[in-house]
Amino acid sequence: MIALTVNGSPQEVDLPGDMPLLWALREGLNLTGTKFGCGIASCGACTVLVDGVAEKSCQVALSDAAGKSITTIEGLGAPGALHALQAAWVKAQVAQCGYCQSGQIMRAAGLLAETPDPSDAEIDAAMESNLCRCGTYPRIRAAIKDAAQQMKGL
Repeated sequence: MIALTVNGSPQEVDLPGDMPLLWALREGLNLTGTKFGCGIASCGACTVLVDGVAEKSCQVALSDAAGKSITTIEGLGAPGALHALQAAWVKAQVAQCGYCQSGQIMRAAGLLAETPDPSDAEIDAAMESNLCRCGTYPRIRAAIKDAAQQMKGL
């Protein structure tokens, strides 16, 4: 059994330690908001927060996540409420196909936790490892800036 905290709740999973965290979340805990994109850490669709840091879950072994706090897109906002980033994503109409968006939002959450008022260059640098086939990068940047402003007011 591997113990970890997922979205604030203690969890124990009886899965192989070398299984990628991505599959433990999706198959073991039925948290399907974290997406499989490429499996080789090239796209970022599987991004989650591990102890507050954005990580590509396809490359994190379940055993390496033991004892850590994992936040997925399902646990980002308060129960029944959107996180400022999720609200900004909706407001800016970022998503087209939407497949990459949970990973984009989680990468942005990691950025804002580290840099609460990022410049355009800081946003671009942080987000460059997450790909969007629809090319909504300008809207992603606008949503992150909007969320940063909203979060300042909290």
